[in-house]
Amino acid sequence: MDIRVDDLQGPEIAQLLQEHLDSMQLLSPPESVHALDLVKLRQPDITFWCAWQGTELLGCGALKELAPGHGEIKSMRTATAHLRKGVAAKMLQHIIEEAQRRKYQRLSLETGTVQAFVPAHKLYAGLGFETCGPFGGYAEDPHSLFMTKAL
Repeated sequence: MDIRVDDLQGPEIAQLLQEHLDSMQLLSPPESVHALDLVKLRQPDITFWCAWQGTELLGCGALKELAPGHGEIKSMRTATAHLRKGVAAKMLQHIIEEAQRRKYQRLSLETGTVQAFVPAHKLYAGLGFETCGPFGGYAEDPHSLFMTKAL
């Protein structure tokens, strides 16, 4: 698996991110969908990575700087054909290592609360993330689970 920074220009990533947005909109009410589209992911405070195997896109993830020393994980998604193959775990580990390299003291995330998100909850908890309250610009929301990890 080759994880590399992506410029969000390729059709493969556009399709994967659209699937991500569509899925989030099916699972949560509109006011609780915090997934970013291509335009919002192209901001200077966000670094976006794709995981590839040859010419096949396996998944993606992003790191947004919220403040000096605090990052947020965004846009974690595994291509359907590669679910349960360790893609998300490798991407998450890559993002954690990058946050440590940047000398962040904390890494946080927001994810959904319905049953479909349970595998993500387990992945995050397994790598040391703990439930926390809202951070950044988020507010309490029964459809959001907030997690954080001290680095």
